[in-house]
Order: sequence, then C-alpha cells, then structure tokens
Amino acid sequence: MLGISLSRPRRSVTALASAFGLSLAAAGIWTGLGGTQDAHAAALPQPDHIVVAVFENHAYSQVIGSSSAPYINSLRTGGASLSQSYGITHPSQPNYLQLFSGGNQGVTSDSCYTPGFSSAANLASELIAAGKSWGSYNEGLPSQGSTTCSSGRYARKHNPWFAFSNVPTSTAKTMSQFPTDFTTLPKVSFVVPDLCNDMHDCSVGTGDTWVQNNLKAYADWAKTHNSLLIVTFDEDNRLAGNRIPTVLYGQPVTPGSTTSTTYNHYDVLRTVEGLAGLTAHAGNAATAKDITGIWAS
Repeated sequence: MLGISLSRPRRSVTALASAFGLSLAAAGIWTGLGGTQDAHAAALPQPDHIVVAVFENHAYSQVIGSSSAPYINSLRTGGASLSQSYGITHPSQPNYLQLFSGGNQGVTSDSCYTPGFSSAANLASELIAAGKSWGSYNEGLPSQGSTTCSSGRYARKHNPWFAFSNVPTSTAKTMSQFPTDFTTLPKVSFVVPDLCNDMHDCSVGTGDTWVQNNLKAYADWAKTHNSLLIVTFDEDNRLAGNRIPTVLYGQPVTPGSTTSTTYNHYDVLRTVEGLAGLTAHAGNAATAKDITGIWAS
C-alpha cells in the first residue's frame, strides 16, 4: 500500500483542490508546500515495473540500423529511440556509477574498489527509502550478494550497486534468478550481462541474440502490462563523441517514436526516478532533465 500511496499524490491533491474550488495554480502551490511530489514525476507515466539493461562500448551507429542487431532494432521500431543519447566519460566503471547514482563517487578508472565505500544517495537507496522494491540481475555473479571483483566473464566494475553501503548486497542476484513470473520483478531492476554478452568482448550480434533470448519474454509482457524495458550502453567505442544507443520499449511508450533532444546518463537516471514515482534525485540527476516526447498518452 505504501508504494501505491506514494506513486500518484499530485493527482489526489488536484482532485481535492477541485473539490474545494481551488484553481490548478493553487493546487500546484499546495503541492509545492507539502513537498509530496515534484512536477516531473507527475508528468511521466508510472509503469508497474522498469527493467534497465546495460551493454558495453558501442556507438549509436554500430547498433541502431545495424543488420547485426535485428532484435534491438525491433525494440526501437516498436518502442522509442533516443537519437542523441550520450555516455559521460571513459572508461566503463564511472559511467555505471553515474547512471546509478548521479556521480562517479570519486571512481575514475576500472580498478576494483572496496565494496560499500560510499553512502551517497543512489537509485536503489531512494527506492528502498520510499518503500519500493529494487534488485539487480548480474550474469556470471558467482552467487547472490557476492562482492568478488571478477570471476570468469563476470566483472564487478559493471555492477555499481556494490559501491554503496546503503544498498543490501542481497539485492544483487544472479541472472538465473531473473523471474519468469514478471509480476514478481522489483519496481526497478537492472540487468547486466557478462563481458561477452554485453558486447565488451564479443560481437554486436552476440549481445543482440542475448537480449532476445533473455529479455524478449519480458519485453512482450511489458507491452501489455504497463511495464518498461530500457536498453542502453555505458559508453561508445571512443570514436563517436560518446554517442550511444538508448532504446525504450513497453506499454508506456509511443511505438515508433524518437527524440533528438540530447540526453545523458544523468537524464536517464532522473527519468527512471520519476517513472518510479520518486521525488528524490541522486547527485547530478537533481539538475538533469526528464526524457520527453516518447510517452503514450
């Protein structure tokens, strides 16, 4: 009940204002004074589940429109594409932290850090504080909650939740724990393939096939169950100004839509916060902008 009551407070405020004969402007002032919900969250859809899948080191033109990525491009055709989506820096690890927490938390390399070194706000801590559910599904993770730096094709540098003391390690699950009953998914979850399937060490075609084999069932379900899949990349191949593919798919998205507005990881984070009904913003997400122009009415 907590998640439901927090997700649409502005609608309730507007209805109450109308009942008492107040103008919408007065309702907006009332909401602002109460601090219950900011305008961006009220303007965004409120999907039941959001899954963010993050891939590696490919520029926009290497994936979007490529014959090597037929499934990701089918998501683009049936969903939405950000044609000017950008990573923030190089190498990989800081980008993951920026996408998850609105900052790199002082990490500027791919080196292994001490787990739980930061108490900074992040997407997971915000969800937990709001009584909403969070989880990550990490391919190759040796076991649920393991903080090992690497194991086979698994690399912790692509799993930023381990940097934070305010995110329980138990919320980091293996990919084999990704549910087949999608109603049991957390409100927001991240999916991170291993070093081959994320296209870091293997081809675009390998990663595209992995998306189809592992996330198509969820994507199909999301289309009719008010849920959302976001497929994005950490950074480009260092040859395209850090322009990356970002595709959104699901019932809240207008099929075939695109936007040429420039967005980066902080904007994606802010948008996910709003989609989840959060009023808090982690780090640089506080001054970022929402993704607009792609949402179904």
